[in-house]
Amino acid sequence: MTGFFTLLHKELLRFWKVGLQTVFAPMLSTLLYLLIFSHVLEEHVQAYPGVAYTVFLVPGLVMMAMLQNAFANSSSSLIQSKISGNLVFVLLSPLSYQEIFLAYVLASVVRGLAVGLGVYLVTLGFFELPVSSFLWVFVFALMGSALLGALGIIAGIWAEKFDQLAAFQNFVILPLTFLSGVFYTIHSLPPFWQGLSHLNPFFYMIDGFRYGFFSVSDISPYASLGIVAACFLAVSWLTLRMLRAGYKIRH
Repeated sequence: MTGFFTLLHKELLRFWKVGLQTVFAPMLSTLLYLLIFSHVLEEHVQAYPGVAYTVFLVPGLVMMAMLQNAFANSSSSLIQSKISGNLVFVLLSPLSYQEIFLAYVLASVVRGLAVGLGVYLVTLGFFELPVSSFLWVFVFALMGSALLGALGIIAGIWAEKFDQLAAFQNFVILPLTFLSGVFYTIHSLPPFWQGLSHLNPFFYMIDGFRYGFFSVSDISPYASLGIVAACFLAVSWLTLRMLRAGYKIRH
């Protein structure tokens, strides 16, 4: 397992050495989202009975930050390694494709959790946010970050230049994140858009994560967890197949 821990350590150092950009910058941008939306909509929107809109907004923004940064960690690492040519040293090492997968995913989870925890702690200085169940919060944070970390590997393998990776993030990750119920509850949508929201796996991550704070959700947290787990298994299977085959990384 020495090779696995070495690669994991390298991936952790990669984002931590530029923590101002990879951890603190997302915290700042998320806090700006919170301050702007809470100022504009606090008096006009109530998502759950007895829950202020600003308090409702915090878990969604925390989860959004975790998902986006978990994806960015693995995808940016792979595309940088491919373009700079140092990915060959990972491929030549006696590492199995399962160890490579786990190292990249675990590093993405650590970055996602670090950003999410940072955003949560900062918001506590402005708002009082109750936590109903730390277990549900942790489970959905872990599963969501792992799923986006695995998806980031797929994007990093597929992309051949930074423009393609940016297109994947802008046209896939960003729309799915913003249309997942971060800023609203889907019960406020027309029936057609409610049904469409149920096809978005990001919705189940946000909804289940928010349940851990308020014990209120749009659907059962067990159903959300099952769907998120199924998506993680499917994405992981595809990622492992691509790594095993050397798709676009062995020429």
